[in-house]
Amino acid sequence: MTGSRPKPCQMMIRDIVIVQHPVCVCVPVNHKVTLGVRAEGTGVLSYQWFSENEKEVPGGTQADLTFRAQNTQRYVCRVNDQFYNYVFSEWVKVKVLDIDKSGLPAHWQGEPHIAINPKPQTIRHGAKLTLRCAAFGIPAPHYQWYRNGQPLQDKTSDMLQIDHATADHAGSYLCSISNVLEERWTEPVDVDTVQPQQLIPTAPTATDKVALLIGNLNYSHHPGLMAPIMDVHELGNLLQQLGFRIVSLLDLTREEMLAAIDKFIELLDRGVYGLFYYAGHGYEHAGKNYLVAVDAPQPYRTENCVCVQRVMRSMQEKQTALSVILLDTCRKWYNQDCIPSVIMPLGPSGNTVYGYATCEDAEAFEVQDGGKSTGIFTKYLNKHILQAGKVTHVLEMVSEDLGRDPLVIGKQAVEIKHTLKEPRSLTDKVRTTGHTKELHLRDACWRQANKLPRKKRLVFLCGVEVEVSFSALFSNVLVAFATVKTTGPHTQDCTVTLRSLPAMEDIFSRPGMSEEMDSLLLRQSENSDCTLRLCALQKLKESMLIKVDLHYTHRDSKLRQTESKHLDIGKPLVASCKLYRRNHAATGRKKEGASAQSMGNISSGKPLLPQTLPGSRRPFTRQALCAAKFAVTPSKEPEENDETELQDLYL
Repeated sequence: MTGSRPKPCQMMIRDIVIVQHPVCVCVPVNHKVTLGVRAEGTGVLSYQWFSENEKEVPGGTQADLTFRAQNTQRYVCRVNDQFYNYVFSEWVKVKVLDIDKSGLPAHWQGEPHIAINPKPQTIRHGAKLTLRCAAFGIPAPHYQWYRNGQPLQDKTSDMLQIDHATADHAGSYLCSISNVLEERWTEPVDVDTVQPQQLIPTAPTATDKVALLIGNLNYSHHPGLMAPIMDVHELGNLLQQLGFRIVSLLDLTREEMLAAIDKFIELLDRGVYGLFYYAGHGYEHAGKNYLVAVDAPQPYRTENCVCVQRVMRSMQEKQTALSVILLDTCRKWYNQDCIPSVIMPLGPSGNTVYGYATCEDAEAFEVQDGGKSTGIFTKYLNKHILQAGKVTHVLEMVSEDLGRDPLVIGKQAVEIKHTLKEPRSLTDKVRTTGHTKELHLRDACWRQANKLPRKKRLVFLCGVEVEVSFSALFSNVLVAFATVKTTGPHTQDCTVTLRSLPAMEDIFSRPGMSEEMDSLLLRQSENSDCTLRLCALQKLKESMLIKVDLHYTHRDSKLRQTESKHLDIGKPLVASCKLYRRNHAATGRKKEGASAQSMGNISSGKPLLPQTLPGSRRPFTRQALCAAKFAVTPSKEPEENDETELQDLYL
């Protein structure tokens, strides 16, 4: 009997095979990134991710590695099996761009998003031509440059460089940026080549543009104003269009003003454009301009005020490329016994500009314009500020328009002082190359004063969902919006109310003021069920809670019921800057002298209630009046000339 000999048992070990490698990505700073690898092999596979220099990534022991990208790094993954076999994935780069990402969609899926478009250039023959574009993408996008519609061979990076440009290199350039998801194109730009003698002087640029806007209106011991609300809000929006980083604040005490100015000065540096704007009570004495805080006593002296020249001196010491101060305030002074502050003048310094709403020893007026209050100087400033041209030329156009306004002829005239040595303009571009670190520090400081709480959805026990979102009217005025998103199965007639803990004083609650603020709120609250205005955030010393009360009727019992939730929003906007900590300065400021009367609003038909202060026998407004109709009694202290309706001049 014969039979086959049994063969010894053989064990087959299958190689590890990576079937999907990770891909390179290009993302903004702090973006959440996931790198993934997929492999096949025998038994259980284990993973270990490494960054550059063969450093193990802490916690990187899964097939997917998720992290917040902070710096450009390369990564690789090692895949092991239980038999000590291993294989490495391909190296991939996570490229991090520290550039503006404001246009990136909230729910970005990785399609190419162009963050930097190339810029048109005029260069001389033989010079280096450099065009740059940049885009975020997951996977990292591919680049292909074109000239006059034709692809350029080997020009497939985010930067196109030609060492020695000739006339043949002139033309229209653009770049195709694509990944597996989508293809996008940059804006076309023209490149001109000229002989050296044909070169046009390079336009001035700024390394950054920063603006501090302060409007004081609700005074504790002096007549209130109305115009600074809309003036600061609208001017801030226009300056943002010009590329300025804006901090806008309302109703500050002297200590808060000084602290805000200190923060503003910290944002300035060599090459930066700095702009300081103030609307409110003020005066001029012995060639010095003083700004009056809302807590200024009555009567006040120079030591109770903020001196404008000190602000300009601090700006100049930062070696700014352009320093601009715009004052929509009076310059009239009655108290001759007061001693002006002593300020050591700086040596000759270029590119400083003062724009005064009125000339020396004169008043500045506010006016009812189309149902809103506005300073007449700021009205024309906002009209022209977006125009290109030297700052002084823009202010000259403001002066000419104001000089033709029949309401203030002979009463108010713009004055411009400057030491402008270069054709600097508020529309000049910001040059971000060569100073990334300084720009990043300024950006972080600026964002601190403008950071909004995140939108939040609250789910109540009854099943109702309420969304709470936020918007900034000013850097110290936050608006919370509550909207009922879904109703529960047993609820009907749902309403929402909001309260803050601690309660914040509404600085706009005095008569006539709410209309100005409500006009701003209506632009943002069309779909909300409830709004809450949180003012004077600079006084906030602890985290703020928003109490959300939901009121509804139970479908079965027909009883009205209430549920509440609390939302911690921290220290939003300028509250995080802790302006209240500057306690070593004296409080107070001075107002500028002017005649003061209160009149009804003729154009709207709504009378404006006169404001009479304790100890005062006549109302105070900032109002231009017909001198023939109203006798003016001299005041013992400067009072800013408030107008509520310049059309009264015609009566």
